[in-house]
Amino acid sequence: MPFSPAHRNGTLSGVFFVAIFAAAATFISDISFIKDLGLSPLVIGIVMGIFYANTLHNQTPQAWQSGITFSGKKILRFAIVLYGFRITFQQIAEVGMDGFLVSLIMLSTTLIFGSWIGFKIFGMEKDTSILTASGASVCGAAAVLATEPVLKAEEYKTAIAVSMVVLFGTISMFLYPVLYTAIFEHATGFLHMSPREFGIYVGGTIHEVAQVVAVPASIPNASAEMANAAVIVKMTRVIMIAPMLIVLGLYLAYSAKKEGTDSESKMKLVIPWFAVYFIGVAGFNSLQLVPQNIVDIINQIDTFLLTMAMTALGMGTIFSKFRGLGLAPVYTALSMFIWLVVGGFVVTKLVCT
Repeated sequence: MPFSPAHRNGTLSGVFFVAIFAAAATFISDISFIKDLGLSPLVIGIVMGIFYANTLHNQTPQAWQSGITFSGKKILRFAIVLYGFRITFQQIAEVGMDGFLVSLIMLSTTLIFGSWIGFKIFGMEKDTSILTASGASVCGAAAVLATEPVLKAEEYKTAIAVSMVVLFGTISMFLYPVLYTAIFEHATGFLHMSPREFGIYVGGTIHEVAQVVAVPASIPNASAEMANAAVIVKMTRVIMIAPMLIVLGLYLAYSAKKEGTDSESKMKLVIPWFAVYFIGVAGFNSLQLVPQNIVDIINQIDTFLLTMAMTALGMGTIFSKFRGLGLAPVYTALSMFIWLVVGGFVVTKLVCT
């Protein structure tokens, strides 16, 4: 046990060690140049963690490892629960049924398509395929983090998925404003998108919340309608992470039973309770009983805890474990990226027309 008398000091030291890295990542993310690139402290944290894992890992006490593991597992789940304070059910209702449908269609198709093509076509491990698909289909790095405990995946698999989310999410952040100003805004017929339609398209297909916010902000004279639609649709996708994880747990239990490898430990994956608590917190937040300034503080704390979790996962990522993967993760993420850009446009137009 991490906090048993024999391990307590090492665990606390490890947690504190991770917190120092997370604080540094938070500070770096506030630098204007880094902020303009749309790099969140979560991304910076995992980069710093990976750097540590492949340079200084052997220079720190082994007893600290329990604290690093605790940060990447237990603190992560608590942070996902607190993530519910970023969402209200009123926000989801505000965008209407078309925004909800776009979110649902793009999430489910991207998750299924990405998991299948990564595992069946490009030969990746099933866990890595599902993690990469979850990041693209829901909300980027946070979704990868939330899915990792359900799969009980190794740290390096999570790092692969996050790196793909960062790569193609960043490309999206620069591509979408160009598509709108060069094509969608001035086109006629099927290619034309109103500000609201484009906002739904952005919120339904781009990886990270920060990237969704950045796209309308990068478009000259973008309307508030576009920005609001993008953020609300994105948050609709975020809240869908809870039912997605529950369905994923049921699927894993069914697959294990079908393959004859069922065990009590796998059956425990059926209901990821932290996802259920996440919905409960979002429902509580919808009642608006907590003052907004307190909610803002909770969200800041939550971002720091997520940064700690991401940093801890990076600290478990050794490059030698990547050998043999080749370009399969890139091909998988690229395939999903093409589906999100092209398929997402078609889905948005069909639903909103």
